Amino acid sequence: SRFFPAETAAIEQQKGETSESEESSNASKSDSIVKATATTISTDVSEIVENVLPAIVQVTNVGLTEYQTSFGTVQQESTSAGSGIIVSQDEDYIYIATNNHVVSGAETLTITFNDGEAVEGSIKGTDSSCDLAVVSVAIADIPDDTLSAIKVATLGDSDATVVGEAAIVIGNAMGYGTSVTNGIISAKDREVSITDDSGNVVSNTFLQTNAAVNPGNSGGALLNANGEVIGIVSAKLSDTTVEGMGYAIPISYAWDIIQQMVDNDVV
Repeated sequence: SRFFPAETAAIEQQKGETSESEESSNASKSDSIVKATATTISTDVSEIVENVLPAIVQVTNVGLTEYQTSFGTVQQESTSAGSGIIVSQDEDYIYIATNNHVVSGAETLTITFNDGEAVEGSIKGTDSSCDLAVVSVAIADIPDDTLSAIKVATLGDSDATVVGEAAIVIGNAMGYGTSVTNGIISAKDREVSITDDSGNVVSNTFLQTNAAVNPGNSGGALLNANGEVIGIVSAKLSDTTVEGMGYAIPISYAWDIIQQMVDNDVV
């Protein structure tokens, strides 16, 4: 099994037959049996998604990749796709939280908003040790119609998240544009080791979800049922025997680091 950065439902119910003697026995024990109650959980997350989409962006990284050949080192332009979350805005800039590996090696960064408008962004700060980064976009570069439509995401309390609660992932899966998957929080405090761009093995603690995470989702949002960001999608476990193991950096941990990058006066 290997962990990879995440950049680049019907329920079957088995019914058994019960004999008359078993029914009689069960009836006599009815006082000591806790009966299950049916609970309907809505899978319609359209209202949540509609409210959050204006805070989610696509991040396109165009950089140079070096290859070793028999003729020496060759540089070739490469393009990768990721996601980002609008987390802050001031008079001059909007600030987008994403992953370090989404912006690493960028010659240019293009930020595409929910309405399809694309503008250039600049790296405001990065921290490879926790795979976080902030990208700034000058408000002067954003058309008025787009600016009036974007939103700053509402952040939740990932510490208060409980295993089994609903979870939604929004991001630029496969670079096709923004898409949505949903599931639950599968686990908290999962320690995962990932090899960063420099070849260093970095271990961090994540939220685990079974909501589908695919290449391009990196930097996107993990949401709770209130539409609050509780994590920044960062990685998935990729293996032929594995399904539904995606990981997000808890927002309660990430926010202090993001805020420091936003407050950095170097643009």
